[in-house]
Amino acid sequence: MNVFEICQNTHLERVSDGIVAPILSNIASSGRLLVLVWPQLGDFDSLEYAWWLQQEPELLKDVTVIAVGIGDRASGKKFCGFTGFAADRLYMTSEPKLHRQLGLYSGLTLKLPRLSAAQNAWLNLMVMCTGVGSPGTLKEVFRGYKGDRQAPQLIKPQETVKAAPLPPIQGSFFDVAGSGFQRPFELATLRLRNMTEVLSNWQTYVPDGAYLTQRGGTFLFNAQGELLYKHCDQGILGFAANMSRPLSFLDAE
Repeated sequence: MNVFEICQNTHLERVSDGIVAPILSNIASSGRLLVLVWPQLGDFDSLEYAWWLQQEPELLKDVTVIAVGIGDRASGKKFCGFTGFAADRLYMTSEPKLHRQLGLYSGLTLKLPRLSAAQNAWLNLMVMCTGVGSPGTLKEVFRGYKGDRQAPQLIKPQETVKAAPLPPIQGSFFDVAGSGFQRPFELATLRLRNMTEVLSNWQTYVPDGAYLTQRGGTFLFNAQGELLYKHCDQGILGFAANMSRPLSFLDAE
């Protein structure tokens, strides 16, 4: 089966109503279809990807978006409440069967015999955060701190970002470095907000820690089900080919 057929034959629980249904049911027959296969919903990549979908709606005018995340329905509800992603477009899987069918990177799988599956996953995740088995991760982390003139401004002057343990930060704080581009510490602040959200609700976002290292993928189809674009994540914070503008591939198609 090709990628579209695999997705067509995948039945998962829909967050909005708890019904197990084909993930491609009830989608528009015209326009493009974007299928996002995410890691754990508490993962940096899932949260950041959903944030970008909210920021550039003009790129999604003719695109139907469907997402699959690792977790359960409670994870999905929490995720949608925080990110604004549509609950009727999010499907949950307790284990990454679809990820495996699509050949997505499972991350490091080093195993210490005395540790549980979840503990081994934690160990592997920490190693991946150093860049081992996760190319580009450290570079992307540093980009969040140093800024990026190729990326758009992320926080509006009047916006207030709550990212404990920092005090609430007014968007105008970043204007000292300029405007119209991603300023130093701007992206890092949004990532801290995401991390605070997840760690404060860990058991909800990650009901099973055995799949913490699993990476995701992006698949764009035309109305005929032909694959127009794909990106398979190779590491943490590597969910797009162009991390400065993660949705830029939609403009190119």
